[in-house]
Amino acid sequence: MEPIMQVENVTRRFGSGSTEVIAVHDVSLTMMPGEVVIIMGPSGSGKTTLLSMLGGLLQPSSGRIQIGGDDLTQLDESRLPDVRLRHIGFIFQDFNLLSALSCLDNVALVGQLNGLSRKEARQRAQELLEQLGLGHRLNFLPEKLSGGEKQRVAIARALVNKPDIILADEPTANLDSHHGHETMRLLRRIAKEEQRSVIIVSHDQRIKDIADRILWLEDGTFMNVVEMAIDPVCGMSVDRESAPAHTEWQGQTIYFCANGCRDEFMASPGQFWQATPIDL
Repeated sequence: MEPIMQVENVTRRFGSGSTEVIAVHDVSLTMMPGEVVIIMGPSGSGKTTLLSMLGGLLQPSSGRIQIGGDDLTQLDESRLPDVRLRHIGFIFQDFNLLSALSCLDNVALVGQLNGLSRKEARQRAQELLEQLGLGHRLNFLPEKLSGGEKQRVAIARALVNKPDIILADEPTANLDSHHGHETMRLLRRIAKEEQRSVIIVSHDQRIKDIADRILWLEDGTFMNVVEMAIDPVCGMSVDRESAPAHTEWQGQTIYFCANGCRDEFMASPGQFWQATPIDL
């Protein structure tokens, strides 16, 4: 399986001489299809700068960012909007929906910009919105939606062009705990089903269980990588170091989000082992 994105030794400097600030320093990252990565870190650690470079909105001072066959660091500025439209879906903290357009049209517009006919774009938009539980809100304006519904429209808009990678900037910042976690689990499910890679920049510790990896960015550098395990019973990601329960099975350690999932697994391990064709 080929990587969707490869980031090699990326650095971004602002200013020069005594006023120079290195916002991101020598960062490397490989993203595989269907992988969900959360980047966390303190304010001012370089998260937004890094996300802007990954999305082709800001050029690195050095290093290389490749998505598919396109090297973002070598492309002429005039070609970057087309690459972003084809390869990258953005989810913003403040949703950035067009207030005069319905949910359906907010999503379909991006498809039309990418060359779909109006009919094709609206059909794709409707399918996504229904998949995200918004089939009854297609013709509503954003002002009539809850925060969680607006975020799901934003997710549908990010997915409408079938991008290789989705970049989300603090996507749960304006949502309560329940709606934020529910929305991110929906995003994870779609990413896995459609094999889209997802990078989320967030301070929200409550959504850690949707990640395959958690990267800690501090002073512009990745300081720590947490490899998550998958609970084979409920499908949640679990931090191996702090998992509430684990067991040994066929020579491997299997981690669970709760004792209940472990007990359910042990009652019929073959059922869950066969239903989880991934490396636990």
